[in-house]
Amino acid sequence: MEIETTRFGKIEIDEKKIIFFPSGILGFPEAKRYVLIPHKEGSPFFWLQAIDVPELAFVVVDPKLFFPDYHPKLPLEAKKELHLHEDDELCFLTIVTIPKENPEEMTVNLLGPIAVNVSRKLAKQVVLDSRRYPLREPLRPHLHKLGQGERAEAEDKA
Repeated sequence: MEIETTRFGKIEIDEKKIIFFPSGILGFPEAKRYVLIPHKEGSPFFWLQAIDVPELAFVVVDPKLFFPDYHPKLPLEAKKELHLHEDDELCFLTIVTIPKENPEEMTVNLLGPIAVNVSRKLAKQVVLDSRRYPLREPLRPHLHKLGQGERAEAEDKA
């Protein structure tokens, strides 16, 4: 399937890799279908590109690469929306904010992760406990947790 994007132009995607957000992403309820696009080979960063809104794309990362103890508990409502069963694979993605004027000040949103039922290609952004998880956690101090190649890529991104 071919899609048109503002950032990447026309790209070919595998329809089997489309991730469906029944509720959309917070602030973007109209965009329900997304695809993950690697930033570049070996990078820990991905683009979460909306299929039906060409200009909508988020930089995301697997939070466990930087925060190995990050194990949020999903609310029951989220589990239901994701049709989550015991044998389904669940992963989390977090949105990265990269300030144009100061990219090394990039942060990751641990408060509002995206829960993905990998088995069913369903996703939901959830809001967790703000006393436990920050909205803007600086990423730079955690780059040392990556392997050597991943760290160099993340620092290039910053």
